[in-house]
Amino acid sequence: MTQLEDGITIDRACAMARVSRATYYRDWSEHEPRQAEVEFRDRLQRLCLDNPHYGTRRITALLRAEGMTVNRKRVQRLMREDNLLVLRRRRYVVTTDSRHTYAVYANLARDFRPAAVNQLWVADLTYIRLRECFVYLAVILDAYSRKVVGWELGETLEAELCRAALRRASEGRTIQPGILHHSDRGVQYCSGGYVQDLRDHGFVISMSRAGNPYDNALAESFMRTLKCEEVYLAEYRDLADARERIGHFLGEYYNRRRLHSALGYLSPEAYERHVEESAGQEAS
Repeated sequence: MTQLEDGITIDRACAMARVSRATYYRDWSEHEPRQAEVEFRDRLQRLCLDNPHYGTRRITALLRAEGMTVNRKRVQRLMREDNLLVLRRRRYVVTTDSRHTYAVYANLARDFRPAAVNQLWVADLTYIRLRECFVYLAVILDAYSRKVVGWELGETLEAELCRAALRRASEGRTIQPGILHHSDRGVQYCSGGYVQDLRDHGFVISMSRAGNPYDNALAESFMRTLKCEEVYLAEYRDLADARERIGHFLGEYYNRRRLHSALGYLSPEAYERHVEESAGQEAS
């Protein structure tokens, strides 16, 4: 008799849940294939990140060595769909498409060192794995304090996701015209709507050089922290669950409690308070 992973038979599990075997198998056929596909694609992405110089043949060999039955054509198709083929030249997963006809802007943040909050904001995107699909996270950081000042989670990579994160950031901070906004050259950040939002708030626009993710190193570093300390340790049921748990990580842990060596081992919010109190003492 077929058993589940914890040793309970399917008949016993159905009896405990008060569902029929037919209901169990119908639910399994609806969800298990999608979950398996998401798990496979997530593993594929991680292997590509760990082995940025590997092509489809070597990645296929790694997957087979882990016991997965997969052919190279499928690996090649998925790597192309997920923009992983470029990892042979760049060590990161592309979540934005820089092949567009929108205007791009010079990198003004490359040698800029903010001396206070709200002088330089950096923006970036990443993917988050759910059980049966991927969703996308747009984040904006204050480069001076490393604080997450705005974020949004959504099911698509449309520009509205980034605009929502920008709205949240702008509503939560008092900013003056002239603040620098830095991002990559992705279509989301170059779109007419996003650029107009920046201009309406008085931002000066800065963008990374083509094909150079290290121009936005602060945002890249934050995304690694997010993945290693939250995303890779969690299994999100759905978008609502991911939104709640990632929101808690960003607002309650990262901003308020996580210590940063670059901030004298203070959290972003504690560092901002420390700077403000020090300025007040000097003024008095």
